[in-house]
Amino acid sequence: MRPANSSDLPEVSSVVDQFVRTDRLLPRTIDELEDLLPTGFVAISDGAIVGFAALEIYSPKLAEIRSLAVMEHMQGRGIGRKLVEECVQLAEARDVCEVMVVTSSDDFFVSCGFDFTLPGEKKALFIQTRDTDG
Repeated sequence: MRPANSSDLPEVSSVVDQFVRTDRLLPRTIDELEDLLPTGFVAISDGAIVGFAALEIYSPKLAEIRSLAVMEHMQGRGIGRKLVEECVQLAEARDVCEVMVVTSSDDFFVSCGFDFTLPGEKKALFIQTRDTDG
């Protein structure tokens, strides 16, 4: 596990694209991924990138974990959890109050300490303003 750098971009793109093709992640352009690298982390195994996640910091109050992806053959080994921990630790180091995630893997993030509500029963609600399929 280490911070991502610009030379990781091709491999990170390849890892993320595998999840985009199966509709488990939203598509990211090369420019979007490049913007995430300074606050991103990669997991390395046998010299190859097998996982990626980034923290997108919106303000001192809020950040989001983006593009968490761990290669299928490496899942179940704690890599995803470690990537999430790295992102949360970065948020703490940058003094960000809240970290959110938009996911279809609720159970995984709950097991990492995330919850559906914030103190005081605050919840995030969303509305989609355009169709992302086209």
